[in-house]
Amino acid sequence: MRLNNKIIVIGTSTGGLNALKEIFSGLPSDLPASVFVVLHIGRSESILPGVLGPHSRLPVLNATDGAAIESGKIFVAPPDHHLVLEADRMRLSRSARENHARPAIDPLFRSAAVAHRRRVIGVVLTGHLDDGTVGLQAVKAYGGTAIVQDPDEAEAASMPLSASRYVDTDYCLALDEIAPILARLAQQAPAEDETMNVDKAIRVENGVALTGRIREEEMDSIGSRAAQTCPECGGNLWTINDSNPLRFRCHTGHAYTSQSLLQHQTESTEQAVWAAVRALHERYTLLMRLADGAKGNGLDKQAEEYEATANTAAEHAEALRQLVTS
Repeated sequence: MRLNNKIIVIGTSTGGLNALKEIFSGLPSDLPASVFVVLHIGRSESILPGVLGPHSRLPVLNATDGAAIESGKIFVAPPDHHLVLEADRMRLSRSARENHARPAIDPLFRSAAVAHRRRVIGVVLTGHLDDGTVGLQAVKAYGGTAIVQDPDEAEAASMPLSASRYVDTDYCLALDEIAPILARLAQQAPAEDETMNVDKAIRVENGVALTGRIREEEMDSIGSRAAQTCPECGGNLWTINDSNPLRFRCHTGHAYTSQSLLQHQTESTEQAVWAAVRALHERYTLLMRLADGAKGNGLDKQAEEYEATANTAAEHAEALRQLVTS
């Protein structure tokens, strides 16, 4: 890859497949840039190169660990792996999820910013919640270019809305305007890198996605211990200093914005309530069997006690059911 070639990083989630098809179809075959994409796909088998390839003049490939960064190609993060960039190669990692996602957008954007600085063009497209916002902040912090899809036309507006709110974006564009801008920006020579006073948290967190490790003293250097615990591993959470949006990370490596943490806590609470409903139903069933047995033995008073306790369990189960479904 020539040193002046651009690095384009694209992040998307809900509605992202159609958005990527639109953008890829507009990119020229001689694009002087390497394109890296994270689409929230979880652990499902990756069929993205086969689905997106027919819509692109550029080769669309699954990223592979240790492969060289090549210009004029599109690399897609494979399932259940973070994609991070070094100076001349790409790396894959199964380190802790960020914003409850792996692959996540923020690790790709953050690593691209640290390694390639002003040559990076970050693009946040349609998606729920706010993965990509913090990564796009890093792109801007290192002098790169920030682009968001117009939230008004996005299938899921949350991600571009969040990026627009918290990042000084350079462009907010309709989907059909993004490919021409990328092609034009890729042709422009990047400005000379200059010494930047970049937030230490960006550099520290960049190492987490690749190594999967962070020491408690490193966490203390970029944040303060929070009252919350990590919903994925149960470890202590730190609030990242001066983060906007508010962010949390545990020393295992899990990372959350306040919105993704709230959603995860909500899901965990709902699971706990449904587990309680199930346990109460099982208690009701057992108590009613005991009541029938007591009746058969002529123990009417004991049977009534069993039935009363069973009915209380049923009432509690219904109350919890109403709570979780309301």
